[in-house]
Formats: sequence, C-alpha cells, structure tokens
Amino acid sequence: MHAELSARSGTDVSADTTPEARFTPEFFRFLRELAKNNNKAWFTANKRRYENSVRDPSFAFVRAVGPKLESVSRHLVADPRPVGGSVMRIYRDIRFSRDKSPYKTAVGIHFSHEGTGAEEEHLPGFFLHLAPGDSWLYAGMWQPEPPRLQQIRKALVDHSADWKKVRASVPEIEGETLKRPPPGFDPNHPMIEDLKRKGFTSGLAIQESVVTSRDFADQFISLCRSLDPLNRFLAKAIGVAY
Repeated sequence: MHAELSARSGTDVSADTTPEARFTPEFFRFLRELAKNNNKAWFTANKRRYENSVRDPSFAFVRAVGPKLESVSRHLVADPRPVGGSVMRIYRDIRFSRDKSPYKTAVGIHFSHEGTGAEEEHLPGFFLHLAPGDSWLYAGMWQPEPPRLQQIRKALVDHSADWKKVRASVPEIEGETLKRPPPGFDPNHPMIEDLKRKGFTSGLAIQESVVTSRDFADQFISLCRSLDPLNRFLAKAIGVAY
C-alpha cells in the first residue's frame, strides 16, 4: 500500500515558505467547486479565483521549491514558466475523449530530469498530484522507452541486492506489467514480478492539511528524499547523471 504523510509527520523543518508560495484551503475549495461546475461559463465567472488561489500559488510553489530541490539532485528541473513549465495546464485535451469536461479538477506539477528536453521518453523525476482528498507525490519512471526498460530489467538482475534495498526503503512499486515474463529473462527469477513491469513508480499520499501548511515546501523536499532511492537506482540503470 502507499505510505501516507499526515500533519503529525514529525518532520523537523522551518516554516520559511513565503505566503505567496502557500496553498491555502481555498485551493482545494476551488477544485471541489470546479468538479461540480466543470463548464466554461462557471470557470469564466470564477477565473480570478482560479488565478489567485490555484494558478499563482502553484507557480510560486515551484519557485520556492527550486533551490531546495538541488539538495536532492541538481539534475532535476523546477520550471516556474506559465507556459511549458513544471505546472501542467488546467485545460483538458478533449479532442479524442468522450469526456468533454473542459477543465482538469486536479493540479499536476512535474519536476523532470534535465535530460528529458523535448524527448517523449520519461526519465526519473517527481510528480506532484494535488486534488481534494487525493493528493500524492510520485517518483520513478512512468513509461521508459523499450531500450531503457531493457536496461532497467538487466540492472534488476545484475544488482538484485541493491534493488531489494530500494524496495525496502520506498512504498510499494507500481507500474503496468506484462502477463508473461519478458523474453530473455528467467521465468523463475526471484525478481520476476518486477522484471515484468513496464513502469516503475512509488507514491506517497499527502493530507490536505500538509499541503496547506506553511512549511509544505520543506516537507515536500523531505518526501522527495524518502522516495529518491528509486530515482537513483533507475538513473544508474539507464546511465544518466543524477
């Protein structure tokens, strides 16, 4: 099961997050109301609320976290640009979806590896999902390209002891899996269930009271550190600096 961070986590951090970088209860209140009124007319009438309570605090959070994230890895990017940065757009792509709701009811913030660039493949990094009653921080690789997936599988076999340490230090590893063992690997290998994976992620649930606390930027970094063994193993497996 996922691990969960509560307001009583006992994390010893200083409350140095500036007010403009804070997520307030209004952040989640707006998202709850948007879920009930997911239409252009309501959003337009409440756009100033969205900007003040959701959009701007998200950008400010990325700016506040950026320097702190370097203590985890200097190869991770916190990009506060309004377009093309770490904060994902609230507008849904409904062109090929049966669900024509125009807006996302969650905020996604990614802290990607600097090597990702314009490539489609995903490298080790962190993804923060913020939604009412459903906030998470994830680490790992969501959809590694086949050559890199092969590298990861080989690392699981060649460095099984290290992988066991990772498994013991982070919450449950998740990811879509094959029905059969991948070609070239022993079906009886002790790590066969992990070798069948097509993605490797691990997540921590976060209570709203933590997200809206004054020291969330620091608690976020603590969460990243707790999940980071997975990123480091994956980065080493595929040969990228981390």
